[in-house]
Amino acid sequence: MNKLHIHMQIRKKYAVMALMAAFTIACKKEKEPIDSEKPTIDIRAESAFPKQCSQIKRGSTVTFRAQLSDNVALGSYSIDVHHNFDHHSHSTEVEECTLEPIKKPVKPFVLVKSVNIPGQVQQYDAQLQIDVPADVDPGNYHFMIRVTDQSGWSSQRGISVRIVE
Repeated sequence: MNKLHIHMQIRKKYAVMALMAAFTIACKKEKEPIDSEKPTIDIRAESAFPKQCSQIKRGSTVTFRAQLSDNVALGSYSIDVHHNFDHHSHSTEVEECTLEPIKKPVKPFVLVKSVNIPGQVQQYDAQLQIDVPADVDPGNYHFMIRVTDQSGWSSQRGISVRIVE
């Protein structure tokens, strides 16, 4: 074999290897995009509850309802209901509610509940039944809703409600 023939075979071998590498790189699965969007909480539907300034009767059962969504996949949501007798604020709503005078809690209603959202869903109709004891302090409360997607991004809504006699 002459040197030219050997040189051509080596070049051919490297060309085939380069072509195979190019095909391997081109066929690799693209990386999934990084989720950089927060999930959303929608309470605009007529059936959504509570809405800003809603009233809830002591001794009643109410159903929390909201539409949760995310661009990739939802993970969980949580509810936190606590008194606002000291007029602290973390409301995310534009509308202001009438506040009763500042008072000390005696037997305030407190609820903290977390719910895992099954599957890899982008939309979820959250519904959670809540029993409000008949002997809790009436007055101003915050109803906090937090949703977290599977990437860890979260959003919250702080809604002012009133528990009434």
